[in-house]
Amino acid sequence: MQQCFFCSQNLKDVDYKEIDLLRRFVSGQAKIIDPRYTGTCAKHQRSLAKAVKRARFLALLPFVRR
Repeated sequence: MQQCFFCSQNLKDVDYKEIDLLRRFVSGQAKIIDPRYTGTCAKHQRSLAKAVKRARFLALLPFVRR
């Protein structure tokens, strides 16, 4: 089983302004990647999803890729 990236880096919460970090957890089609593949724990997956959705709303991340 993979270690959660955020737990291993001692990151308390996921910030929606860190676009490079969020892009690691978004697929080529701009979908949020399943935690089974990324290895994130449930707590950080929820905050990651919320951060991605906020970044999309503020046009920092795209909703879809063409």
